[in-house]
Amino acid sequence: MKHIFKVIGLDCAEEISILKKALSKRDGITDLEFDVLNAKMVVTCDDEVGQKEIIQWVKEGGMEAFPWSEREKLEKVGFWKKHGRLVTTILSGLFLLVAIFFHVNESSSANYFYFLTMLFGAYFVVPKALMAVKRIQPDMNLLMIIAIVGAIIIDQWFEGATVAFLFSVALLLEHWSVGRARRAVAALMDLTPTMAHVIDVGDKEVEEVEIGARILVRPGERIPLDGVVDKGATSINQAPITGESIPVLKEVGDEVYAGTINEEGAIECTVTKDANDTALARIIHLVEEAQSRRAPSQQWVEKFSKIYTPIMICIAILVVLIPPLLFDGEWATWFYRALVILVIACPCALVISTPVSIVSGLTAAARAGVLIKGGMFLEMPGKLRALALDKTGTLTFGKPEVQKIVPLNGHTEEELLQRAAALEAPSEHPLARAILKYAAEKGIKGERAENFQITKGKGAEGTYQSTRYWIGSHRFMHEMKQETPEIHQMALDLEDAGHSIIAIGNDKHVCGLMSVADQPRENINKIIQEIKNAGVEQIVMLTGDNKPAAEAIAKLTGVDEVQSELLPEDKVEAVEHLKDKWKLVAMIGDGVNDAPAMAAANFGIAMGAMGTDAAIETADIALMADDLSKVPWLIRHSRRTLSTIKQNITFALGLKAIFLLLAIVGIASLWMAIAADTGASLLVVFNGLRLLKPQ
Repeated sequence: MKHIFKVIGLDCAEEISILKKALSKRDGITDLEFDVLNAKMVVTCDDEVGQKEIIQWVKEGGMEAFPWSEREKLEKVGFWKKHGRLVTTILSGLFLLVAIFFHVNESSSANYFYFLTMLFGAYFVVPKALMAVKRIQPDMNLLMIIAIVGAIIIDQWFEGATVAFLFSVALLLEHWSVGRARRAVAALMDLTPTMAHVIDVGDKEVEEVEIGARILVRPGERIPLDGVVDKGATSINQAPITGESIPVLKEVGDEVYAGTINEEGAIECTVTKDANDTALARIIHLVEEAQSRRAPSQQWVEKFSKIYTPIMICIAILVVLIPPLLFDGEWATWFYRALVILVIACPCALVISTPVSIVSGLTAAARAGVLIKGGMFLEMPGKLRALALDKTGTLTFGKPEVQKIVPLNGHTEEELLQRAAALEAPSEHPLARAILKYAAEKGIKGERAENFQITKGKGAEGTYQSTRYWIGSHRFMHEMKQETPEIHQMALDLEDAGHSIIAIGNDKHVCGLMSVADQPRENINKIIQEIKNAGVEQIVMLTGDNKPAAEAIAKLTGVDEVQSELLPEDKVEAVEHLKDKWKLVAMIGDGVNDAPAMAAANFGIAMGAMGTDAAIETADIALMADDLSKVPWLIRHSRRTLSTIKQNITFALGLKAIFLLLAIVGIASLWMAIAADTGASLLVVFNGLRLLKPQ
């Protein structure tokens, strides 16, 4: 059983650690998942564990949890809950200015205002510090309180007050940065209108519109729900979801998607999916889920921070004890230096550096029409060395057309089309769709074959008008043992021209041949070169098509290697060989036919997933538009994200190392340390948020 909660105060990895400790060892709890971006906690537990018990356990951990269904009520919070951090920080800053004024004028009132500065600066810190003591698990909140109390003990009121104020600023910045990233993802949700104009009914909430209802979308309006155009023609701006810069022409029979913008004419559509199942709703859901799939760098930071804080506390204790005991140092001096080290120890900048970068990277990719299902898959493309691609629908448009029909053994072209249409009717393969389209253009409406049976990767068989027929590739024709030397030569001649061969026959002879050809994508050669320039060392085309047709496309596209006439299991084997050689390999396909090979690769990329639910579900990364040029963009974006994470971690740890040395030699002060830590937090946050800017 799963319970979903909104957790007030869940802003960073520190709170996740607290919640895990509060809940993971409880009887009946089997799994915990967290989404910091949405302050969401998913608890998997036995049936006997109720929501009230979980809420109480969270309360014992120092936070508040509410059922996820009540989150909208929580958003309508009072002024204090919404702006309390800002108010206390401003008051702390104002009292600090007043205290400094009295301090400069040598007034005894200065300490009272310093105390008020500490009181408001530590308002949200003290409860968490007390919980840390109760749990016997020191955290950054406890470190700050120790530093503030220590400053008071040694009569350094200015230092303590400054620490309290600057740490309050740091927490406010952290809270703001998570909110900034949260709003960036929430912008996706704002793409869908809340109302839809239902024909003959009027305006209705999108959640109330049923599948099959007819809706009107006027020029300039967003499409409220996924549907099919019944009347009218227009151009649709799909950029909010796919990242395509050019509007797409939509006519009667074309699909339209929720969140896209109707640019020109009014259209009437039939709704095909309810509000919770639209392509946009699925994207939003998967983007939210992606936050919980942590990147390797994020996992490393979280593990490191667990041992980092206790180590720093031990160093501070040694700094207090060793110089006075062994070298006759002054207790007050070394106690002060130990307090500086405790302030330096605050892992705020380090802990926040990675999640902000990951969330920003995932959100920026979603805006560009690239759906990435987690931080780990955001990092992988940046390390990619070899790439395998399917041919049909990836390197080509995936819309092959019938080029030539060759009737044999007394059959006519019309008979061939009738039998082919009957056998291909159940199939979704691009070649099958090409035959059905051509037959429809010729006015041929064949009956659907009975007793249909597929031979995976080769062809199919079925009964048409009481006769058993087969249809399939050149290889399938050979296996059916109906091929003659003359027919074999005809097939070779067509294949040499770059066509794919479809043979049709029965148990007596081959009835005829059909040739189908697909066109390579526009500028595909340039795109393949861009992928190579991005650092991919080998690009291999894997296809079930015949060798001549595959080699013709390979030559046009500029791939390094082509493997043709592959069955699905052959593609898996090819991907495994690439992994043995290159270690990190991606597979690009349509997300359905190439699912085994995509699963075998380190990560799979689905092409044109906008209209294909299965593609979104299958792939680790989905290109929402039919645009292979997003692959070099993805590699660059991944490397940019990795670089940002490394910069943040290096900067946060490097600054702490410098101030640790300065503290030991007595150069750094408490307020300098907290100012440096606050500055580090601010810099890593802004550096991470830079990823939201378009490249």
